[in-house]
Amino acid sequence: MPVQKQTRAGQRTRFKAFVVAGDYSGHIGLGVKSAKEVAGAIRGALNIAKISIIPARKGFWGEKIGSPHTVPMKVTGKCGSIRLRCIPAPKGTGIVAGKIPKKLLTMAGYEDVFTSSKGHTRTFGNFAKATFQAIYLTYSFTTPDFWLHEKLIESPMIG
Repeated sequence: MPVQKQTRAGQRTRFKAFVVAGDYSGHIGLGVKSAKEVAGAIRGALNIAKISIIPARKGFWGEKIGSPHTVPMKVTGKCGSIRLRCIPAPKGTGIVAGKIPKKLLTMAGYEDVFTSSKGHTRTFGNFAKATFQAIYLTYSFTTPDFWLHEKLIESPMIG
């Protein structure tokens, strides 16, 4: 997208690129770069996207049958005025989201997710960043499957 800055001599046009890198099975990265030329912006954004790859944690809705297919819990990503909430959905629902979050959630490997968004969602960059943050937050919550299972040893004082 072209971004213009007013200078004394006129306008200075720069191009801003948003690039998403994902493997459709649990990893996603988002890169944002601004440059004088489109090709330079895309190249830089792709490098940043590859560097910023994060794991996308998946979970179940209801019974743990089959492979994980949705977000493990409700998460909210925030950027600017936008609040994007990802909610676990039952199998077969698909991704119920706008155009931008749908692409990011699909590239992260999610199959079924409900979303709810507030704010000025036409701001393309902030909408993408809010979605990326929501995916990032899936690993911020520790659930029992991450707890260490240590075998208890019997006290020598007993017996």
